[in-house]
Amino acid sequence: MPAPRPPRAEPLCRRCRHYFITYNPDFPYGCRAMGFSSKRLPCVDVQEASGQTCLRFTPKTTPPRG
Repeated sequence: MPAPRPPRAEPLCRRCRHYFITYNPDFPYGCRAMGFSSKRLPCVDVQEASGQTCLRFTPKTTPPRG
């Protein structure tokens, strides 16, 4: 039985302004701040490689409602 995965640490890429979807089906998720594309969310790769959550996370800005 595989070891349980640790809970995902925030921030998640989908809430970051640097996150984007690529046109490459082999590497569909990208991070403009870090300059790479991945098969997984970039924040997962960053955390796996460095042991830290992404330090380039910048929340998306939303236009005011009204």
